[in-house]
Amino acid sequence: MRILALILALVSAAASVAAGDARVPGSTDARAATTEVRIVRVFTGWREASSFKRISEYFTGREDTGGEVVLRTQPAARGGYYFLVRTDNDGPARDARFRLEVVTPGATEPRHFDFATHLPAGNEVYQLGLTGADWPASTVSPMAWKLELVDAAGAPIATEKSYLWEKPAK
Repeated sequence: MRILALILALVSAAASVAAGDARVPGSTDARAATTEVRIVRVFTGWREASSFKRISEYFTGREDTGGEVVLRTQPAARGGYYFLVRTDNDGPARDARFRLEVVTPGATEPRHFDFATHLPAGNEVYQLGLTGADWPASTVSPMAWKLELVDAAGAPIATEKSYLWEKPAK
């Protein structure tokens, strides 16, 4: 009886595949179970305004970002504390927003910053800059931070945070 049930299951699976449904009955769709977008890595640090100037800017008068998406809290100010973020999007391109929460030395509450962007399919590199009056000085580093990538509806799709963002479990 078990052999007959196994044969029927195999025939049913073969019919599903032949009909264009690649999922085998009783199995889970691995792609649906995984996250389509992930934050691959985040590097942080102060960048001087001059580090963004490239030779082509002298000729064109326009900033050359070198293929990176540069988003700043104060667009006119280049110097600031930056979060270099690499994303990997296995799904289709979409509108998204980076939500950044940062705790600075002496602060009791995190500061919130939003960066609207278009998230293309594949890999992308972003420079998220806290510039101008939004960052106190080149000598200041955040105590803790949390970066969340959210979709157009505000639902989180990827998150990365520093070690000190939350209290470790005991």
